[in-house]
Amino acid sequence: MSNPENSLVIPDKVILRKSYFIRELKVVIDSDLAELYGVETRRLNERVKRNLSRFPEDFMFQLSEVEFNNLKSQIATSSWGGRRKPPLVFTEHGALMLSSIFNSERAIKVNIQIMRIFKKIRQLFTDNLSVKLEIEEIKRKLANQDKNIELVFSYLDELIEKQLYPKGQCHLVKWAKT
Repeated sequence: MSNPENSLVIPDKVILRKSYFIRELKVVIDSDLAELYGVETRRLNERVKRNLSRFPEDFMFQLSEVEFNNLKSQIATSSWGGRRKPPLVFTEHGALMLSSIFNSERAIKVNIQIMRIFKKIRQLFTDNLSVKLEIEEIKRKLANQDKNIELVFSYLDELIEKQLYPKGQCHLVKWAKT
């Protein structure tokens, strides 16, 4: 008989939907991690509190009330029941550190999957950044070309003027026009 934990496959899009940008960091909420690990949120938080030295602020932090309210509005959570205080959120490193306090087969597989998704997200940002840099380089080159084209037209205007008004006549004709 096969163990259901061994066949655990959570679609990437499910994990992606459970990750948010908060304080310019990609994070996962404690309750979502607990759900993925198959434990209660309070059990996850108890283990974290017993191992606080493993979770510096760049690995895990508690949301402020404002951030929590903003998050609730994004995910349309009910105002009835639920959390009484803002949740803990875990960065990529915090999620990785959780694997040291949750040793179940499921937790290990979930952590591996989370790390792969964070890696994909990082790659997307890197790809987007390089595309943006290339676009800026093209814009800069086009701006320089615009200046060069203006210079070429200016030279052409001077050449045409010299052909239309040979030396000496140019000033007289211009003066007569004014």
